[in-house]
Amino acid sequence: MATRERSISDVLHDIAGDIQDIVRSEVRLAKSEIVAETDKAKGAAPFLIIGVVCILLAALFLVWTVVYALALVLPTWAASLIVAAVLASAGGIILTAGVKKLREVSSPTQTIASIKENVQWAKQPIK
Repeated sequence: MATRERSISDVLHDIAGDIQDIVRSEVRLAKSEIVAETDKAKGAAPFLIIGVVCILLAALFLVWTVVYALALVLPTWAASLIVAAVLASAGGIILTAGVKKLREVSSPTQTIASIKENVQWAKQPIK
């Protein structure tokens, strides 16, 4: 077999092409990981929104409770207080579920590990 001597220019051109391929692969990997994690975050959003709305409604009913308590001494404010307590409880439960879902979101670990590996490889001396 005959071996063909390659010029330094050809070798450098091949190295540049390989580096471009590696970078493109890393970008594709990062993009796919970020999309997956974004989908997890989107799943938590409805719980957080519903929880916040319930707590705001509870605050509204608490204000109404104070008004009714001052205006009429018994039945109306008691009913308002019960509604406010139920809404506050529901809001707390829904917010807790949303926060748990939000904690499932993580950083792109595969991409970070791959980049660290590439940096280590690049630091090795050429033989």
